[in-house]
Amino acid sequence: MGEIERIERRLKLHDVRVLMSVVEAGSMAKAAGRLGTSQPAVSRSIADLEHTLGVRLLERSPRGVEPTQYGRAIVQRGVAIFDELRQGVKDIEFLADPTVGELRVGCPETIAAGPVLAVVNRLTRRHPRMTFHIATGLAPATYRGLMDRTIEVGITRVTGPLDEELLRVETLFDDTLVVAAGARNPWTRRRKIELAELVNERWVLPPADSFSTALAIEAFRTSGLEPPRASVVTPSLSMRNRLLTTGGFFTVIHGFALAVPGKYPTLKPLPVVLPNTRRPIALITLKKRALSPLAEYFMDNVRAIAKPFAKGEGSRPQMTRTGLIPAGPATC
Repeated sequence: MGEIERIERRLKLHDVRVLMSVVEAGSMAKAAGRLGTSQPAVSRSIADLEHTLGVRLLERSPRGVEPTQYGRAIVQRGVAIFDELRQGVKDIEFLADPTVGELRVGCPETIAAGPVLAVVNRLTRRHPRMTFHIATGLAPATYRGLMDRTIEVGITRVTGPLDEELLRVETLFDDTLVVAAGARNPWTRRRKIELAELVNERWVLPPADSFSTALAIEAFRTSGLEPPRASVVTPSLSMRNRLLTTGGFFTVIHGFALAVPGKYPTLKPLPVVLPNTRRPIALITLKKRALSPLAEYFMDNVRAIAKPFAKGEGSRPQMTRTGLIPAGPATC
């Protein structure tokens, strides 16, 4: 019997779980409390695991118990192991009853209020016992969520090269930023606007670490202009929309958000070009993670909704009171 086979036979998932709890808690006593067991039992599990692997997994420091490099390696793999086991249980539940399931999705707020909202509305109307956890954040947060396995599916604007050895990237459609204003703003009656005319107007923009803001700044500089000074900086779409409709502000927003009839009836895109802001919106998943049947089902519906945008002006999705529904979505 080889060394790997010997370790596989003696390695216990329970002991790996105990190690993960100790590392997370920072002490064996705290881990014992979380696990509902005694400290000697925790110590015994760690000792058995170290004996099986033949290396030291933990060491004491002024901050408590910390993993060695060997311990960190086991914890990292342990996260993936237990995630796959949880996914297996969910797969069995979904296969036994396709009307139930749980899925975690990460995306920016604009996409959450657009394509994701439409799909969630569609699926939960058909299958009320499905549960969706939507984590909103910028693209880096979505990437971290995928790598940490806290989300299963990401939908975001691709901001640069991604590690395609780790991530599976599927472009849904290309999107450009547009300048938007309140529907009653006098600028919306203009047929053509030069970007330079808007530099000294009042702007409400996302925070500086937002990719939309970075693209907008780049667009102004590409046009030989200094970027406008933001009078208000906020990540809140609700506040931005209120300022646009009541305060005469301007902002930048995903073009697809304003291309859907009825989605933002109080906002209008302005006839002004923001150069070099075209970027792909993509579905992103972890390559070494087997997707659940519900994730595949969800992604099929996202693809159906995105198809009209990928085709351009040829067709547009239809709006209902509960969201954006394309003709003939994937069914269960």
